[in-house]
Amino acid sequence: MENDSGGKFIWFVAGAAIGAAVALLYAPQTGTETRRIIKEKSLEGADAVAETSREMYDRGRELYGRGRRMADDAAEMLERGKDIVDKATSAIQEQIKEVTKA
Repeated sequence: MENDSGGKFIWFVAGAAIGAAVALLYAPQTGTETRRIIKEKSLEGADAVAETSREMYDRGRELYGRGRRMADDAAEMLERGKDIVDKATSAIQEQIKEVTKA
């Protein structure tokens, strides 16, 4: 079963938001210090979102490539099967012609 990265990410963001809210309620810092901390945490959060987005994009490209290769392989197998059926049909038709000539 594949990892549910999107669901985990949503829970991560929700937890981070709740943690930040609790931290602000109990923060003993001055307003300037609190704003600095909020800015730092926002930048960390933005970096985390950007990294997760890159990972999800890369994973999507990987899955697309894998699916594309599977589709190409299936098309090739279909063509080979069609060629086999065509050859078998021709051989049977030749045998029928030979039998009906006799």
